[in-house]
Amino acid sequence: MTGRHSGIGMTSQRTRMRMVEKLRDLGIRDEVVLSVMGDVPRHVFVDEALASRAYEVISLPLGFGQTISSPYTVARMTELARAGGNLGKVLEIGTGCGYQAAVLARLAREVYSIERLAPLLTKARKHFREVRATNVRVRHGDGHAGMPEVAPFDVILMAAAATHVPQALLEQVAVGGRMVFPKVQNGEQWLFVIERTAHGYTEKKMEQVRFVPLLPGVG
Repeated sequence: MTGRHSGIGMTSQRTRMRMVEKLRDLGIRDEVVLSVMGDVPRHVFVDEALASRAYEVISLPLGFGQTISSPYTVARMTELARAGGNLGKVLEIGTGCGYQAAVLARLAREVYSIERLAPLLTKARKHFREVRATNVRVRHGDGHAGMPEVAPFDVILMAAAATHVPQALLEQVAVGGRMVFPKVQNGEQWLFVIERTAHGYTEKKMEQVRFVPLLPGVG
């Protein structure tokens, strides 16, 4: 193949496998997630000027004050979302460039994603076409509201940090489902997992992370 899917240089399978080995060294244990991380072409989702760094385990700028998360963060959130099982219907808050959604699309039956910045959403749609992520549905909107008309979701994954989880999103998690999200506590961001049971919600604090803030409105 040619162009951005070229198999030479920084986009080679060997380069991707080095990234996967690094993720394994950093503690990612889900081999299904690791396989998908090696399969999804991250260089498609970053600006061409930064493509040579696409498989480094770092976040990269997207413009508009946004970033593409580090491959470790994407893998870890996906691992927590999967929890060793199959994914059905997933909602992502914060599409960004579309990389996290493209990873989820290889593992879930349906992926819905909301992005508040229209220019980023335009780019993400193009990226989804390039990688043939045909089971992703995106919307320009405010992530705080979620998508109640297609709820409930087996997993809701937030790609932006909030001081609290919007109640509307909690209500859209299916019983037996979970939410994976970064939360601000005492000036630091931590990854949390909330699970919904028939009796309510349980919350578990995981590791420290760094995300852009969850903002209201659209742009």
